[in-house]
Amino acid sequence: MSILAGIFDIFISDGAMMTFKWTIIIALIVIGFLGTFLPILPGTTLIFAGCVIHYFAMGMEASGLAWQGLVFIGILYALSLVLDWFSGVIGAKWFGSSKWGIIGALVGAIIGFFFSLPGLILGPIVGVFVFELAFAKKQVRDASNSTIGTVVGGIAGLIGKVILALGMIAWYIGDVFVIN
Repeated sequence: MSILAGIFDIFISDGAMMTFKWTIIIALIVIGFLGTFLPILPGTTLIFAGCVIHYFAMGMEASGLAWQGLVFIGILYALSLVLDWFSGVIGAKWFGSSKWGIIGALVGAIIGFFFSLPGLILGPIVGVFVFELAFAKKQVRDASNSTIGTVVGGIAGLIGKVILALGMIAWYIGDVFVIN
């Protein structure tokens, strides 16, 4: 019986619990960063979750992450969400899309969400093209230009999201390991 109690003590010791917490936090941040490149993973959401878990699991004051730092990371997270939703739309508008093309990009993004990775990528692109042809009555060439704008905007959004994710991680590391 004492062997079983000894094994149980290993799993509930402070060191094991601290290792478990750090494993979860680091995994969320690393997988979150990878998720900024893969649309199927909620990249910056996982990074933000890792920071919030660190703040509360390690003890607010003892965590090394100031609440101001957590707020700043939250602002970067909110910016990444806005950028993610509107980058394709802004790109389409920049390349001459009509209001119908913009609406098509939004509708395509919403519908594409339900079709996993291909839908997330193709939804806004197909939405712009179809809405430009069907509702704005544009020629195929002009509708294609609007569609190219959606792709360019999506790529620019991805680059911006990676920069914001790196900013979130850098602020977290700086606040936890350098400043405090």
